[in-house]
Amino acid sequence: MGKYDTYRKMVYDCIMDLVRDGFVQGLGGNVSMRVDGEDVAVVTPSQREYSDMTVGEICVVDFDLKPVDDTKLKPSVETGMHISVYKNRKDVGAVVHTHQIYASIFSLINHPIPALFDEVASTIGPVVEVVPYGLSGSPQLLENVTAKLGNRGNCYILQNHGVLALGADPPKAKRCAELLEKCARIYYYALSTGKEISLLPQNMQELMGKIINNKQDAEIKRREEMKA
Repeated sequence: MGKYDTYRKMVYDCIMDLVRDGFVQGLGGNVSMRVDGEDVAVVTPSQREYSDMTVGEICVVDFDLKPVDDTKLKPSVETGMHISVYKNRKDVGAVVHTHQIYASIFSLINHPIPALFDEVASTIGPVVEVVPYGLSGSPQLLENVTAKLGNRGNCYILQNHGVLALGADPPKAKRCAELLEKCARIYYYALSTGKEISLLPQNMQELMGKIINNKQDAEIKRREEMKA
C-alpha cells in the first residue's frame, strides 16, 4: 500500500459522490485534500472524465505544484487555488470545487447568500460571499479567492463559475457544498416571491460566526499537535 493511498481513496470517493449527486459533471469541478504534517496535497487530475477515473489516477503534488509519489497525470488546473487555501487557512484539510446548479445561479447574478438558517450558518458561515471573476486556473482567480479567505467562511461563490467549499476533510467539505445548495435553492425560491426575506437576527449571526470559528480553531490546534 502506497504512502498516499488512503488520501487518494478519500478524494476519489468524494468526487464520485459529487458526480453521482450532480454537483460535478464531465471534466468540471475538482477535489483536493491536504496531507497531514506535509506541504503536500492530493488532488483530482486535469482533463479526466470522472466517470471512469481510477483511484490510482488521483494526483499528489507538493505546495510548489511538483509531482510527488507515482503521479502520472497532470493535476487539476485549479490546484494552485486549492494550495493557496491550505497556505492561508490552517483549519482547512479539504477543498471541493463544484458547478452545482442553484448556488451557481447566484454566481451569475453576483449576489451573496446571507444567513438564513442557524444549522447552515453554523457550518458554512453567516454569509457566503461572491469571489470576483477570474479565468479558471488563472493567477487572477487565485488572487481573488485568497483575498476572501480572511472571513473564515467555509463556502464561497465564484462569479460566473461555481462554488468553493472547505472543510477539515473531504466529507466535511462535501457537506458544506450540500448545505450551500440547500440554502441557495430555498433562497432562490424565496426571492422569486418578491416578498421580504427574513434573515437570522444579527446576534444569532454573530453567534453562528463564533461557533464556526471555534470549530476551526480546534482543527488548527489538532493539526499543530500532530506536527509537535
